[in-house]
Amino acid sequence: MYESLQKHCPDFHLYVVAFDDITYNYFQKYPQKNLTAISLAQFEDEKLLSIKSTRSAGEYCWTSTASTILYAITQFKLDHCVYVDADMRFYSNPQVLFDEWGDKSVLITEHRYTPEYDQSQLSGIYCVQFVGFKNDKDGLETLHYWRDACIDWCYARAEDGKFGDQKYLDDWTTRFKNVHVLKHLGGGIAPWNVQQYHFSEKNNRIFGQEITTGKEFEAVFFHFHGLKFYDNDIVSLTHWEYELSSKVIELFFKPYVKVLMTQKNAIAKIDATINANGSSGVAPFKQLNFDALKKYYFEGIKNSRRNILGMYLFKKIKHHYFFNATKF
Repeated sequence: MYESLQKHCPDFHLYVVAFDDITYNYFQKYPQKNLTAISLAQFEDEKLLSIKSTRSAGEYCWTSTASTILYAITQFKLDHCVYVDADMRFYSNPQVLFDEWGDKSVLITEHRYTPEYDQSQLSGIYCVQFVGFKNDKDGLETLHYWRDACIDWCYARAEDGKFGDQKYLDDWTTRFKNVHVLKHLGGGIAPWNVQQYHFSEKNNRIFGQEITTGKEFEAVFFHFHGLKFYDNDIVSLTHWEYELSSKVIELFFKPYVKVLMTQKNAIAKIDATINANGSSGVAPFKQLNFDALKKYYFEGIKNSRRNILGMYLFKKIKHHYFFNATKF
């Protein structure tokens, strides 16, 4: 994500809140242009620490989203700040998204779910992937509300109309003033909405066309939600329910996986003194026994009354989603 910003965005600064010492120590030892690493010791305040033990690691990251934005705005005296998920890659200058944001105080992006994947009722209309706030009255009012709400409740479950940090955004367009919902289709391409577009590449630039309207747009960023690496360099591209065309895999996923593998190999060559305790800076991949996985799904198919559907899912899992990253 950082390198794609370097390539496509001539004016940016990335603030990385490091939720482990390995990440923070790495950037301290190997500083990057236009990047500031922030340790948990610098970032965490009394309110966050008071609820930390009540959240899982993932839930605590969600809880902290609004706080990271507020910290950056106040600590570095920014006139605006945009939170971006780490599992994104930019394909063109995001300035077009800022131009659309204009003078509004808050910017949010819709999931734009393909109808058969619509999870708005569960996980929210809007996606916490590219969320922006201005350092003004309306922006800070919205941001403080979000931070306080997440500290009060932020869990990986649906409960009383809430889900993580995300469902809180559902009513922002009516609850707060000066909230803009991004319209540019190139901002927020993701596995749950790619089925709505045809993609093509021209002069090393990726363009999409909305199937229902014929509307054309240039890809700005892709959100690689659900992509996971396992042992033996096996990679799963996304959750099994999302259908990915060969074109989407070719234009977005293959180059992204190759870049990640290149970065992994580069970091692996760095000495093991990044972390204070001497451990490597490369986090271990999750273990996956691929044969056991296939057996698990086959047994599920055999024992299911819906054998046709089961076999379809098995084929998707086998052929669409799991690859050897070194041979991708």
